[in-house]
Amino acid sequence: LRSFRVAKVFRENSDKINCFDFSPNGETVISSSDDDSIVLYDCQEGKPKRTLYSKKYGVDLIRYTHAANTVVYSSNKIDDTIRYLSLHDNKYIRYFPGHTKRVVALSMSPVDDTFISGSLDKTIRLWDLRSPNCQGLMHLQGKPVCSFDPEGLIFAAGVNSEMVKLYDLRSFDKGPFATFKMQYDRTCEWTGLKFSNDGKLILISTNGGFIRLIDAFKGAVLHTFGGYNNSKAVTLEASFTPDSQFIMIGSEDGKIHVWNGESGMKVAVLDGKHTGPITCLQFNPKFMTFASACSNMAFWLPTIDD
Repeated sequence: LRSFRVAKVFRENSDKINCFDFSPNGETVISSSDDDSIVLYDCQEGKPKRTLYSKKYGVDLIRYTHAANTVVYSSNKIDDTIRYLSLHDNKYIRYFPGHTKRVVALSMSPVDDTFISGSLDKTIRLWDLRSPNCQGLMHLQGKPVCSFDPEGLIFAAGVNSEMVKLYDLRSFDKGPFATFKMQYDRTCEWTGLKFSNDGKLILISTNGGFIRLIDAFKGAVLHTFGGYNNSKAVTLEASFTPDSQFIMIGSEDGKIHVWNGESGMKVAVLDGKHTGPITCLQFNPKFMTFASACSNMAFWLPTIDD
């Protein structure tokens, strides 16, 4: 990880990139930006393939589905409907109406056509790509963040920035089968939640100066990682490496901090030369590369030092 360097920088966007997602095969990455554009990049050739626009609705959170060339995304204009888009002909396949405030979490099941969304309307909705109707609805006490586990059997919801609730997908209407209460921190709120690929860990990101790593079975806090810059309460995306061993997050000064998840030690600080806060950061699921974004998109590769 220490040997990673920026291999390419793309300046396709005029405003901040708010989200990106790698395709399951790792061959492409798709980004959404506050400038209403969706940019598709080829990871193998290292170049932008095409740009689509969502001028009317805006585009906020974007996720690949399992079918090649289709995505779901949430909007930041007009309404809070989630849209299912075919990339190859730039046509909407379906709309998923229901949320009444901004969607702040969107997670695709790793195994089938199910996805979940969390919104500032204090609900989590469960959807199936084949139907416009919500398949399940949960009312919560506060703002939710949510994510599927790697096997697609359970999902975790972070509620009110102080509780993690685990639900079984087949019987989520019966309520959570586990609830982990964390120490509430008034200085910041939770902005994201992710499982490691081995399903053993959950990473909680915040808009403060720290992120938390918890045990996915017991809920115990294993490590709290800090020491990176985030003075303006920006939503910074934190991620695991695909082997579940390392945790990384960008910072407002354009640097990327990397920790060993087991020891809790910081192993690297990488300078991405980003012009603004690194709002998005993810490792490619299949290839030894990762991407980071402010309003520019950077692809990183390991270098062999002499």
